[in-house]
Amino acid sequence: MKAIVQREFGDSDVLRIEDVPLPEPGPGEVRIRVAAAGVHAVDLHIRQDDAPPSMPRPTLPMTPGREVAGVVDAVGPETDDGWRGARVVAHVGFRSGGYAEYALAAASALHRIEDTVAFPAAVAAIGTGRTAQLVWDVALVVAEDVVVIPGASGGLGSQVAQLALAAGATVVALYGGEAKRDVVEALPRHLDGARVRFLALDATDDAWPERMGAWLGERRPTLLVDGVGGATGRAALETLDRGARVVIIGWSSGTALQVDTADLLQRALTVTVPLGRRVDLRALESRAVAAVAEGRVAPPVHEHPLADAAAAHDAIAERRQRGKVVLIPSD
Repeated sequence: MKAIVQREFGDSDVLRIEDVPLPEPGPGEVRIRVAAAGVHAVDLHIRQDDAPPSMPRPTLPMTPGREVAGVVDAVGPETDDGWRGARVVAHVGFRSGGYAEYALAAASALHRIEDTVAFPAAVAAIGTGRTAQLVWDVALVVAEDVVVIPGASGGLGSQVAQLALAAGATVVALYGGEAKRDVVEALPRHLDGARVRFLALDATDDAWPERMGAWLGERRPTLLVDGVGGATGRAALETLDRGARVVIIGWSSGTALQVDTADLLQRALTVTVPLGRRVDLRALESRAVAAVAEGRVAPPVHEHPLADAAAAHDAIAERRQRGKVVLIPSD
């Protein structure tokens, strides 16, 4: 079979497609014929050997990829044969191996997916979607909220925006440049248009706060979900109403959102950082998959052929991704 193999740490060019033996499932495992493999920002850190200390250092050579969706084509010993032929999605964890035509997963990690759910959408749910559900739990969005989301064209920001819209909140979705506009403008298309209150703005236009203010009228944002940081995150924070909440989910700009005690005390802001908490990941995954199946979330995906894994990594590193980045093995 074809798989991406990494034999050294380094830049994206260390990701090369090779012919490797077909893996055989062990006890409690299944083999999945991969239809879509998720690419996550953490994969880039693993490739460069600068992953967080909480993650074990991989042994090389390795095949990256921790999120897969496809059809079970083989089951190992002591594994329920009922999984054979099932459409599934799984987060395979630190074992990796997802950037391949076939991947192994523990049967306990599998989620069945409906025939109506496309494999790329399912793989967007299993990793990035579970994080969106965690953000949802701490953000406490209600219909009366005005939510500002920098980085709404990315895999995580786009799903948070859709969850907020489905709850009836007003959403201001920020994107970084004209190339990403259509992805963001399409976020609410699967929802009931009569209920949607949505504005997409280009954050590279310094006038975006004024444009938002004119659209909102007397209202001001009550919630900031920021995964960008830097100047964009700070500009968004400056627009917030008194007593607003801030949820920090990353800093793709390379600089974390700058918040000091004066912001908290003078404006009564509440800041929450959900990532790194002890949570029930399986439950979050189930909810994320259900959100896609039920039509509350329609994740935008940025597809690359399996052989172009290096280009997929570069798209994330250079902030060119348009939705969740997904690798598609050839038929």
